[in-house]
Amino acid sequence: MPEPAASQQLLLNTNTTTRSAEVIKVEHPTRGDDTRAWGPPFAKHIRGKNTESPGESAYFLSVSTLYQASAPSGTPSKISPPPPQVNRNKKSIGLSFASEAGQKILHSLAQTSDILVENYLPNTLKKYHMDFASVNALNPRLIYASITGYGQTGPYSSRAGYDVMVEAEMGLMHITGPRDGPPVKVGVAVTDLTTGLYTSNAIMAALIARGKTGKGQHIDVALSDCQVATLSNIASSALISGEPDSGRWGTSHPSIVPYRSFPTADTAILLGGGNDRLFAILSTLLSHPHWPLDPRFSTNSARVANRALLESLIENQTRTKTTAEWLGVFEGKGVPYAAVNDIQATMRHEHVVARGMVREVEHKLCGRVKVVGTPVKFSGWGGEEGMVGGWRAPPGLGEHTDEVLGGVLGMGEREIEGLRGSGVVS
Repeated sequence: MPEPAASQQLLLNTNTTTRSAEVIKVEHPTRGDDTRAWGPPFAKHIRGKNTESPGESAYFLSVSTLYQASAPSGTPSKISPPPPQVNRNKKSIGLSFASEAGQKILHSLAQTSDILVENYLPNTLKKYHMDFASVNALNPRLIYASITGYGQTGPYSSRAGYDVMVEAEMGLMHITGPRDGPPVKVGVAVTDLTTGLYTSNAIMAALIARGKTGKGQHIDVALSDCQVATLSNIASSALISGEPDSGRWGTSHPSIVPYRSFPTADTAILLGGGNDRLFAILSTLLSHPHWPLDPRFSTNSARVANRALLESLIENQTRTKTTAEWLGVFEGKGVPYAAVNDIQATMRHEHVVARGMVREVEHKLCGRVKVVGTPVKFSGWGGEEGMVGGWRAPPGLGEHTDEVLGGVLGMGEREIEGLRGSGVVS
């Protein structure tokens, strides 16, 4: 997921300034992106020849649609060769580059592109002449980003890397989970996603550098490096103190009390008393205004020392009302609080809907499909809620093969049909 997340972010970044970004997603010509089969759930096909098929997987459709900008004629395309899993506003071509003809097509695309993102193990693409040295010789201005589990160098560089393995090996699972429970992975592929963000930022920096030097460069991004970097203050504390870390804290904070989720009569609510003033307000709202006067709770240090006692007292109180009732109590009172929502509740959340984070798009096979919107709004885009143009659903396998080969590379219909007949494209 980090490579498609990175190329997806590039759509957002470059469209903001030039409104010309285009991502070409290169897939295996017959099976396509592996994630097309990752289900259930599936969005059912209601059109086309395969209405009996499972349909489009929700995983493939995930974070799947962004606004479509109009590209000026002659604008260079962007190419993202690996099989992406985040598919907003991308074009799909079905292409086998095991053949010389397929490699020739990839080389031609690389010559007309600004950016290439790939996620193969180091040196894998040399046999296809698609490694950085080969592609750089064809297009010295190309920004070539390689995303791997452990990078292009180092003792683990030949290892395949996946989000959950890197979460485990690089410390994240150790600090995630209940205080007295086992380590657990984060609920989404957070290392993949943060790696995608690091990569897109690096690519934008390389584009700025190219504007000054005229030269592209190779960007080496590793999931392992990005995970170590995002340990942030936890890593810094370990380096400075030289002491073992304090382990897992669940929803609690190691040095602020109260600051965690508490059970209610039906679900749970998260409360925060980050300083003495907020704790006093919280105590009053919990019908115990005397708590701040108790020496055991009068300062944060005292509350940390008496964490178990205070949290048990708060829990006894929060269990007396439902989450909705507590939300009403805390609304507008100036204390930090939040319901602990499941995913359906999140998707229906009034603020999520108001911010345009749930959209409907027209899929050519599935009809109207709900998708997650883009989290960033730009004043310069104009239009509805900072958007211009329209919203486009994820592409079908090979949906744009003719358009890309004909429009970008100038191939004729007969040549394209010949490639399709020989199994090079679909």
